[in-house]
Amino acid sequence: MPALRRPDRLLRTALLALLAGLLPGCILFQEPAPPPAPPPAAAPLKAPLETTRFALPDAASGVIGELQVVRLRGKDTLIDVALAYQLGFDELVEANPGVDPWLPGEGREIVLPSRFVLPDAPRQGIVLNVPLKRLFYFPKPQHGAPAEVYTFPVSIGREGWATPFGLTRVASKKKDPVWRVPLSVRREHAQNGDPLPAVVPPGPDNPLGAYAMRLAIPGDYLIHGTNKPAGIGIRASHGCIRMNPAHIEWLFQQVPVGTPVRIVNQPVLVGASGGDVLLEVHPPLEEDKARHGEAAQREVARKLAKVAGRDAVPDPERIARIISERRGIPVSVVAGRPDLAAAVAGAPRVANIVTYDWFDEPAQ
Repeated sequence: MPALRRPDRLLRTALLALLAGLLPGCILFQEPAPPPAPPPAAAPLKAPLETTRFALPDAASGVIGELQVVRLRGKDTLIDVALAYQLGFDELVEANPGVDPWLPGEGREIVLPSRFVLPDAPRQGIVLNVPLKRLFYFPKPQHGAPAEVYTFPVSIGREGWATPFGLTRVASKKKDPVWRVPLSVRREHAQNGDPLPAVVPPGPDNPLGAYAMRLAIPGDYLIHGTNKPAGIGIRASHGCIRMNPAHIEWLFQQVPVGTPVRIVNQPVLVGASGGDVLLEVHPPLEEDKARHGEAAQREVARKLAKVAGRDAVPDPERIARIISERRGIPVSVVAGRPDLAAAVAGAPRVANIVTYDWFDEPAQ
């Protein structure tokens, strides 16, 4: 019987020899390949940086805050992001062109425009920069304490009901205000099939919210809260300045009657920071668009002359691009310094703290 199995052994030996010649090296006798190494762990996300309270820079500088980037989840909208990070809706839209504000998309990275150039105005009291829809408050520093600036998004008067410009002051303050609806507002609402009463008492249906500060401007203009915080950061009012309920509650407690209020129209801002010169350009108000192009160029030239030193030579092409894009983000105008793409790439990635309770948020 062994003689009958011999051809089988010879055949197996020949096949093994053939395979050994066809396959490289000693692959038939190698150990199984180890499993691939796991991908490197993603860098941990940082806690979100401050967006409302900053140390006041010295007089030679005018830039506060830092850009941030957050990755969105499936049902996040830009309203959710604005409320979570205490920013305005329009400024988020400007900073993220091409992004659908209602359906940004799972995993999309959104730039948080939390770096600001201070308005070209005295650093005292309240300064409202209307086209930015942003308020800056410069409190008097306590003895021995560093000077600070606070900034908050606001809603302003829509086209046809523009918020007025100029220097004024806080004339009076009222908690739980009664809204005596101006006749012009009542007529407008009646024409739209939405009649209003002559007087709206304090409570959840009062559009003034829980706090109001009257300005010394003819026409009954207020800085006040709102019962619709999701609408902060847009043109929506009849000329008043609306604030997030939490922001107006804090500001109301800080600001004494008589505090100066400067209302300015500065869509173009230039600031210095650490030897660099940064340009921040926002879209102008609708009523200013016709004269914005040339005016922006002149304003940039004027402001650059004030802050640019011999070591910071502006790049005309970069300036033109910033003016054209109008993303509301401070960007260096100096060649060799980080441009907008580099600034965004280097910005910290922060944790997503968006919640979805603003639809059900109780009125303030």
